[in-house]
Amino acid sequence: MKNIVYITALSLLLISCGGNEKVNVDEAIESKDLEKMKESRKIVHTEYEKLAADLARLDEAIEEIDPNKKLLLVESMIVKDTAFTHYIEIQGNIDTKQNIIIYPEMSGILNQLNVKAGQKVTKGQVLATIDDGGLSSQVAQAQAQLSLAQTTFDRQKRLWDQKIGSEIQYLEAETNLASQQKVVAQLQSQLAKTTVRAPFSGTIDEVMTERGKVVGLGEDLFRIVSLNDMYVSANIPESYTEQVKLGASVEVFISSLGKTYNGKVRQISNFINPSNRSFGIEVAVPNPEKLLRPNQVAILKIEDYTSEDALLVPENIIQQRSNGRLVVYTVAGSKDEVIAKENEVKTGYTSGAYVEIKSGLKKGDKVITGGANAVEDGTEIKVIK
Repeated sequence: MKNIVYITALSLLLISCGGNEKVNVDEAIESKDLEKMKESRKIVHTEYEKLAADLARLDEAIEEIDPNKKLLLVESMIVKDTAFTHYIEIQGNIDTKQNIIIYPEMSGILNQLNVKAGQKVTKGQVLATIDDGGLSSQVAQAQAQLSLAQTTFDRQKRLWDQKIGSEIQYLEAETNLASQQKVVAQLQSQLAKTTVRAPFSGTIDEVMTERGKVVGLGEDLFRIVSLNDMYVSANIPESYTEQVKLGASVEVFISSLGKTYNGKVRQISNFINPSNRSFGIEVAVPNPEKLLRPNQVAILKIEDYTSEDALLVPENIIQQRSNGRLVVYTVAGSKDEVIAKENEVKTGYTSGAYVEIKSGLKKGDKVITGGANAVEDGTEIKVIK
C-alpha cells in the first residue's frame, strides 16, 4: 500500500512541478537523446529522495499519535516465590540382604528333605538332615561320662567343704568335669551341623538337591529369599558426593510394575570406584504387597536440593547471547507506552520445564513468555491477558 502511495505521489509531483524545472518523462524517453534522459533522471531522482524523506517524517509523526498503531502482541506471567525441589535421576537394582544359598556344614547322606520350592519357612525350621555317621552315639557316650564326672565332682566338693579328703582330689574332679563338658559341647556342635535350619523366615525359592544324595561341604542345597527387607542399590557419580545425604528422600519407580515407592537413603559408601568414579548407596523401600523382587530395575529420583522461596521461569524463555549472557525479557514502561526490558539473569537448578533464577529477577516481575523470542530491549509491546 505504501509503495502505491509513493508512486502516485511521485507521478503527481513530476506532472505538476519539480521545483524550478518541469520534467516530462515520456517526452524524454521518446526523444532518444541520451543526455536529455540522463538530465531528466537526475531531476527525478532528486525529487524522489525529497519525497521519500517527507513521507518518512509523516509516518513517524503518525505513529507517535495514532492510537491504532500496530504493536507486537506478547503473553506474560508474574514471577512468584515457589517451593522448589531438585532431584538426581539414576538407575538402580532392587535387592535384599536375605537372599542366600544354604550349604551343608557336614558331608554325608541327606536323610531327610523337609521342604519344597515355594514353601514358606520360619527362622530355625528344620529344612533337611544329614546322616551323622555315628556321631549321635558319641554324644550319648560323652554325656554319660559327663554325668559320672559331675557326680564325682559333687562328692569331692561336699567332702572338701567338710574339710575331708585332699585338695588334689577336689581339683582333679573339677578339672575332669570341665574337660568332659568341653568334649560334650564340641560333639553336640558337630552333631548340630547335621541338621540344616532356616537362617531367617522367608520362602524356599529353589531346591538344588534331593533326598538320599551324598552332599559335601560347599554344595548348594537351597535358595531362601525374604521380601521383607528390600532395598535399591545404585552407583552415584562422584560429582554428587556433597548433595547425597543419609536420610534423603527418594522416589523409586519400578517400570515393570508401573509403581512408585517412597524410600530413604540408608547407607552411603565411603569408597569411590576408580573405574567409573562413582560411589554406592542403598535406599530402603517398603514392600507391603510383596511385589518387589531382587534384580528388578528401578529409577531413582534422589532429593538433593530444596528451596522454599525459589523464583521459577519457563526454560524456553531464557535466551543466550553471543557473549554467553543469559537474558529474560520483562514488561516495563508506562501506561501509555509498554515496552520489553532486557534482564541479565543467573540460573540455578532445572526441574522439568522450569529453571530457578538466582539473580536478575525479583518477586512480582512480569516476564514475557509468549513472543519472547521476537522482542528486543525497548520494543513496544501489547500484553495479551
